[in-house]
Amino acid sequence: MKKRIVAIVFLIIVVILIAVTAMTPGTIADPETYQCGAYATILSLLPPVIAIVLALITKEVYSSLFAGIVVGALLYANFNLELMVNTMFYSGNGLVFKIADSWNAGIIIFLIMLGILVALMNKAGGSAAFGAWASKRIKSRVGAQLATLVLGVLIFVDDYFNCLTVGSVMRPVTDRHKVSRAKLAYVIDATAAPVCIIAPISSWAAAVTSSVPEDSGINGFSVFLQTIPFNLYALLTIVMMIVLIVSKTDYGPMKKHELNALKGDLFTTPDRPYDESDDGTENSRAHVLDLILPIIVLIAACILCMVYTGGFFGGEPFISAFANCDASMGLVLGGFIAIMFTFVYYMLRNIISFKDMTDCIPEGFKAMIAPVLILAFAWTLSGMTNLLGADVFVAGVVAGSAQALLGFLPVIIFLIAAGLAFATGTSWGTFGILIPIVIGVFPEGQMMVISIAACLAGAVCGDHCSPISDTTIMASAGAHCNHINHVSTQIPYAVTVLVVSAIGYAIMGVMFAVGAAGAAIVGLPISIVILFVVLMFMKKKAGKVEVAAE
Repeated sequence: MKKRIVAIVFLIIVVILIAVTAMTPGTIADPETYQCGAYATILSLLPPVIAIVLALITKEVYSSLFAGIVVGALLYANFNLELMVNTMFYSGNGLVFKIADSWNAGIIIFLIMLGILVALMNKAGGSAAFGAWASKRIKSRVGAQLATLVLGVLIFVDDYFNCLTVGSVMRPVTDRHKVSRAKLAYVIDATAAPVCIIAPISSWAAAVTSSVPEDSGINGFSVFLQTIPFNLYALLTIVMMIVLIVSKTDYGPMKKHELNALKGDLFTTPDRPYDESDDGTENSRAHVLDLILPIIVLIAACILCMVYTGGFFGGEPFISAFANCDASMGLVLGGFIAIMFTFVYYMLRNIISFKDMTDCIPEGFKAMIAPVLILAFAWTLSGMTNLLGADVFVAGVVAGSAQALLGFLPVIIFLIAAGLAFATGTSWGTFGILIPIVIGVFPEGQMMVISIAACLAGAVCGDHCSPISDTTIMASAGAHCNHINHVSTQIPYAVTVLVVSAIGYAIMGVMFAVGAAGAAIVGLPISIVILFVVLMFMKKKAGKVEVAAE
């Protein structure tokens, strides 16, 4: 009966849309002057909200993202079916154009290259050898998680690179110590964007620098360095991870995943992403260097290629070259060098046949189909949101509230940035929109730095929570974790840090507005104390995972 009702409702909607299509033109006469009815209104945020809510309810990410894309295209087309289809696929923000975009295509190719590299290391026995080596030195679940955290902090160059590399290296170790894939995905995700946004030498530093208007007379890189101590969300996320791991505390859905992992089920849900290739091949001739050397070459090659694209070898200073680099191109070049090195190295070691190595190429491609599909849909959904003028709507809200509530501007900026990044799945786009507005309100001084830091922190926070964020998708892929499992277990942790960070920014803003001494330095210490108290309360309420499992 329910299926019939749904079918009838769907049929009625289609009939209405066909009638609207018949009465309205299906093409845009002048794209520069065309404007849909929902442009720059609250409805512009409807497509990502629909996609996110459906994903969390249905636990199915592909259809949820596609539904958001359809709704966005319908709103942009003013409910004309013909224009909707053209918008979805062939507009400048459509699926075909998003995949064809050179930057996006580079990220897809880099994903595939990493899939091939992982397949090679598994086939040669490098992953299994590293897992056996690490298990002799890492004796506990706490040690396995802390090692993952440390590696994530060390790979601060780029969040995509971080997610996939840390997952490939540490997955065998965390599996041996019965750490759930959801917990692994959280640690990976929490050491990706939150670390990159406070690392001076990273693709994120370059993005922030380029977001500062050239005509403002402000040195973007200098401002970025000044924001690091005030980026509460990033710093508190790192503190929270350490406290949770050391105190063996988990709460919310994560606790269920961790308890199940201790019983031998690393996934909790029936879905077993990449399960067939998790353990790697046992090879008596394999050595731990068979995994470590390709990873080291990958890291070094990516860094060198990124600064190469920024003109380092043409005379530019290293920092300037990194700030001006093309991260997508650099990662592709670095990935190619790493694969070529691995091919030659394994042939010289004679631990894998040439045929087995070539077989890893389609294997690596197939392993990355899921994240590539999710990324393509997420990029398109973001494109639909841009067509609807969500950035214009949010910019208007910020500009309208800034002058009236100057003392609360940091927390307002933080919350709006978090909401925009959550809805659109992009951090870079968020601070690209909001930083010029902040500078317009505060052209100079400490309040400008605090407010920009709040913008960056909010963008990372929203990105961290969002199911349609590319970084979140990459973390799921790196951990070989069901994407919705990763999102649902991570959100309670991210929201905890969000609330504490908001309190910290409110304290800093109000103290600065009333001229209180020490306004610039009290935010972080007070926030750390509040976070510690909250986590100790959660520990008392939830208890240690190991104890609960006994």
